[in-house]
Amino acid sequence: MNLITIIYLKIEMDVLRNDEVIGYSNYFFKHTGDTMTVENYTKFTVEIFNVKIFSINSKSKEIYQKNKLLSFESSTLQNDKKKFVKLIYDQNKNKFIINGSSYVGEANIKNIIGNWWNAKILETKTQISPLSGSIKKQEVKFTNKDEIDYKGKKIKLFQFKLKSTEDLPDDKKLDFDIWLDPNEGIIFKVKYNRLGSWEYRLKNYE
Repeated sequence: MNLITIIYLKIEMDVLRNDEVIGYSNYFFKHTGDTMTVENYTKFTVEIFNVKIFSINSKSKEIYQKNKLLSFESSTLQNDKKKFVKLIYDQNKNKFIINGSSYVGEANIKNIIGNWWNAKILETKTQISPLSGSIKKQEVKFTNKDEIDYKGKKIKLFQFKLKSTEDLPDDKKLDFDIWLDPNEGIIFKVKYNRLGSWEYRLKNYE
């Protein structure tokens, strides 16, 4: 699968749990010459009987030059626990150097940051957690063709299954259903189950 590269200014996604919108994950793009900066802001809260049981408040920044990742930095408050990632590309070693809350060390440059704006997540065998810096092995399989209504238009999508290929605790495993518009190279929807049915759903892009 060869994904096309399209220049976007923003991608906005709703975060849903059990079909209820509980927050957002929005990406903003800045293009200067051959450099692209991507900023993400993600925030949502799960409450049951007015008691907060799960929450995320995260922001991150990716910098690319000629489509190659130069740096990534994120800070996240997950259930009042701080997580972070600081990644830089070391040109001499031709590797990523990661200082994260779950991993410190080197990483192959074929790794992709696990953010939903980047459809290349469907082409890689390993991804880097945007919250903690951990590296996870994965496999992606095409499962179906689908069609949805988006702003009054019929959009044909490809559906994929992304899963972990290593033995991990259930709360660390990758297990996502992903819907991609192959013509636009944009992810329209991501679904998974973990203490309920979760979905990242495309709201708007330009």
